[in-house]
Amino acid sequence: MIIDIHSHLGDILNHGGGALIDRKNVTMEKMWDPQTLNEKQLNRSFGLGALAYKVTKYWATKAQRARNATATLENMQRSLDKSGIDYTACMPIAPYVTFDDLLQAREKDARILPFTSIDFTRDYDITAQIQDDVNRGAFGLKLHPIIQAVPLDDPRVTDALQACSRLKLPVLIHSGVSHYYLGKEKSRNVPDNGRIVFIEKVIRSFPSINFVVGHAGLFQVNEVCRRMKDLPNVWVDTSFQSPETIVKLIKVFGKNKVMYASDWPYGNRIPHVNTVKVACKGNKDLENLIYYENARRLLGLPEND
Repeated sequence: MIIDIHSHLGDILNHGGGALIDRKNVTMEKMWDPQTLNEKQLNRSFGLGALAYKVTKYWATKAQRARNATATLENMQRSLDKSGIDYTACMPIAPYVTFDDLLQAREKDARILPFTSIDFTRDYDITAQIQDDVNRGAFGLKLHPIIQAVPLDDPRVTDALQACSRLKLPVLIHSGVSHYYLGKEKSRNVPDNGRIVFIEKVIRSFPSINFVVGHAGLFQVNEVCRRMKDLPNVWVDTSFQSPETIVKLIKVFGKNKVMYASDWPYGNRIPHVNTVKVACKGNKDLENLIYYENARRLLGLPEND
């Protein structure tokens, strides 16, 4: 069995993004997509990861936005069926896509495991809302300091994390410097909010919360390993990382703290499944941990599910 611990539904970059979920017959606009090449190489950068991203940033961002625009329920279901994924943890990014949007999608497909999010654009009782969302089936909290343009030391983030600590709710944080907006919207990018030093600080501040370091830090994966190797409340997901890097993550954080992820639709599921398979080198017990058991345990799913 396989759980994808990090994926998305809907347009997570624009207001009203939940409306995309139920659209039909959506395909990706044709363009040069650097991620396609990355996936053919099983995310191997050959030492050019950050540099290649810097050189191709415009086209990489443009293609990411095109992928984002394909995040319909219909396309997700097709992806799950094709890749043999049993469950997918879906990350809302409020105010664009909300927990309610994902909860409605879950009613149509039980493979969706929705997380909740904070809407920083309005004034409300964040603690009470998180409690209510957990009561209604939220499996965790998602924070995206770059897209939401809110630093992790914001008092509202602290309030939310205090609630998560009390509720024993896992938290997945986007980590790593990345870009999402172009042209006149470029000012909406706050890439520095994804720096690893900020992620580390908040994780150290809440030792009772199980944090998932999204993408294991992207191109800053070595910094994640260096800064967080001794933190017992750190988990990492494998999205956009090569087999060789996944092997390193297992050595640094332990085989029980690494989880398969694709970040669908930003990443395709099958290439990411293959990166884990190559990393595990035929060890079926290790595959089971990374594909399924670690995420099952983190999310509190029944053992016999």
